[in-house]
Amino acid sequence: MLIIVECKCLNKNQLENEYNSYKQKGKTLDMSRGKPSPSQLDNLWGMLTEITKSEDCYSENGTDCRNYGCPDGIPEAKRLFADILEMKSDNIIVCGNSSLNLMYDTISMGYLFGVNGCTPWGRQEKIKFLCPVPGYDRHFAITKLFGFEHINIPMTEEGPDMDRVRQYAENDETVKGIWCVPKYSNPTGITFSDRVVREFASLKPAAKDFAVMWDNAYAVHGFTETPDKLLPVMAEAEKKGNEDLFYIFTSTSKITYSGGGISCIALSEKNKQVYLKLMGIRTIGYDKLNMLRHARFLSKHLEEVMEKHGRAVREKFELCYKYFEVLEREVEGFGFSRPNGGYFINVNVPAGKAKQVVSLAREAGLILTPAGATFPGGVDPEDRNIRIAPTYPTAGELEEALKLFSICVKLAVSR
Repeated sequence: MLIIVECKCLNKNQLENEYNSYKQKGKTLDMSRGKPSPSQLDNLWGMLTEITKSEDCYSENGTDCRNYGCPDGIPEAKRLFADILEMKSDNIIVCGNSSLNLMYDTISMGYLFGVNGCTPWGRQEKIKFLCPVPGYDRHFAITKLFGFEHINIPMTEEGPDMDRVRQYAENDETVKGIWCVPKYSNPTGITFSDRVVREFASLKPAAKDFAVMWDNAYAVHGFTETPDKLLPVMAEAEKKGNEDLFYIFTSTSKITYSGGGISCIALSEKNKQVYLKLMGIRTIGYDKLNMLRHARFLSKHLEEVMEKHGRAVREKFELCYKYFEVLEREVEGFGFSRPNGGYFINVNVPAGKAKQVVSLAREAGLILTPAGATFPGGVDPEDRNIRIAPTYPTAGELEEALKLFSICVKLAVSR
C-alpha cells in the first residue's frame, strides 16, 4: 500500500486554524483501545457454523458439551492453548471469554485465601506489586483495587529491568508479584529476550507467596516477516524447580471475537489443584460449546486467521509510521516504537506535553488512551507517554485521526 504524507512545517497561527477546522467538523474518532476492526471479525463466520446439529455437540472424549462436565475444559480446547503457549495441556484450565477475569480471580484468591499456603494478602500489613512501565492499565487497576502499593520497573529493549526486579523481589518480602506481558508487550511491543525469561525462571523472591502474572495475550500476533520468538517460561522454570511462581494467561480475544472467545490459565500441578478447588465453588464449568467451536475451527484455520489479522494490522501500523516519521523529524523529543506484532504503538511526545496532546485531541473529536494510563495510578512522571491503538478505525478514519494527532502534537509544543 502506497502512503504519501504531506510534510507541513506550519507556524502557530496555521496550526491553530487547522485545529479549529477539525473542531468545527464535529466528528468523533476513537483510538483509545486495542480492538479488532469489523472487517477482521467478518473473516470468522466459519467458526459459528462448526456446530449445526446435536451430533456436533460432543467432545472427543465423549462429553456432551450442552451439559455439565469437564470443569477444567474439554481436551480439544486444552490442546489448542497448549499449542499456542508451547506448554503441556495438563497445565491448562480452559475458561470463559476473559483472561482479565482470570487475572482478577487469581489476585482475589491470593487476597482472600493466600498463595502457597501463606497468610492471605488481605491480612498482611503491607503488600506491594511490581509494575513494568509503560504497561497495561487494566493490570494496574486490579492490584490498585486490592490495595497493593505499586513499584514502577522500567522497561528496556529486552523486557523489564531485571536488576530492579531482583532488587525488590529478592530483598523485600512485602513484594508479592509482578505483572508481565512477555510478547509484544502492551504498549511497547517489546518481546522478552531469552535472557530475561531465564532470569524470571531463576527468580528467588523473598516472599514465599510471590506470583508472576504472565499475560501472554499476543502469543500468535506477529505481523512482520520476522515475528518475535518467546522462550516458554514454564519449561525454563521447571528446570529450576520454580514452576509454582508462574500464573500464565492467554485468550482468543484478538484471534476470534473479543467478547465471545475462550481463555485459559496455565499453572503448575500444585497450583492447578488449588485453583480448581476454589473455582469449583463459584462455577460448575464454562461454556463448552464455545470451547468446541473454537477448538475445531482454530485447529484447522489458526495460521490462516492470524495471517489475515496480520495483514490488516500491519497496513494500519505502516500508515501510523509514515505520519510519526514526519513528527520525529519535525518535533524534537518525539519518538515511537516499531513492533513486530501486537496491537499498539508506543509514542513518546516531548516531556510535559502528553496530557496536553490528549486533551487537545479530545476537544477536536479524537479519543486517545488517557495520558498516564500506561503507568500505575495514571501518573507518568515525565508526562510524555501515549499509547496509540490504530486497529479499529477504517483506513480513511485512521488517516484523519493521524492528521489531527500530528496537529495536536505540534500545537502542544508550540504553546
